[in-house]
Amino acid sequence: MANKQALNIVKMKKYKQDGIPLSMITAYDYPTALLAEEAGIDMILVGDSLGNVVLGYNSTLPVTIDDMVYHTRSVVRGAEHTFIVADMPFMTYHGSIDETLKGVRRLMQEGHAQAVKMEGGVEIAETVKAVVQAGVPVLGHIGLTPQSVNQIGGYRIQGKDAADAKRLMDEAKALEAAGAFGIVLELVTEEVAEAISKELSIPTIGIGAGRGCDGQVLVFHDVVQYASPYTPKRFVKTYGDVGSVIRSSIETYVKEVKDRSFPAEEHVFSAADGVLDGLYGQRKEKVEIR
Repeated sequence: MANKQALNIVKMKKYKQDGIPLSMITAYDYPTALLAEEAGIDMILVGDSLGNVVLGYNSTLPVTIDDMVYHTRSVVRGAEHTFIVADMPFMTYHGSIDETLKGVRRLMQEGHAQAVKMEGGVEIAETVKAVVQAGVPVLGHIGLTPQSVNQIGGYRIQGKDAADAKRLMDEAKALEAAGAFGIVLELVTEEVAEAISKELSIPTIGIGAGRGCDGQVLVFHDVVQYASPYTPKRFVKTYGDVGSVIRSSIETYVKEVKDRSFPAEEHVFSAADGVLDGLYGQRKEKVEIR
């Protein structure tokens, strides 16, 4: 989309004020990013979810900063006119500010991201503030935080009681005060997510957080069922089934290779007459020996 204008954090805040929802999807490579941009997506998240859906891990924890730089750079090449956020992976922003900024620098300078995302609330507020002061936009992420899944006891819905709702509100306000330009709310009850969205001046992006958020984000592989087997999720709506198409296409290819119907005549190239004579020399008649 050559005429598409990439969003920036000022426009995103204006979208919230005007009640215009933000659309966001994950991408991890050049062709997916290109297709997402052509489809008119507002933002792309290069999520550490690539550990699950691309690299084959059972969580996001093994994903490294090298992984994130590599995949972010690929996505940026495919979506030059889209605002791209890259995840800071596990344990790359919980040490010293200097160490955090080294990882941020790599995602921005080597990966060419336009912003970074960090999971956590009050406990990372000072880190978020330092990164923002260094000139880097930060997208917060609270609710279910996959990098902390072992600590929070699994993939549990957040904000189901008053105490948890207050905790989430406090975390959201702390991130806003630290300078985050927006906050992802993951697996948060709809009522709490809506209350947080109304309280903040910055956009909220929901994933499994109901209808009251200022935008929505889903994982690309969930949207198009690019998995085998695909596990349905209550908070996800799938819009295609490319997994079945891919599998069926490869099955047909295998069959046609085996029965020699591929390649067919239209798939091959023919040489001029006499070419084989030049390869093997002048052919001689065989003399039958009796």
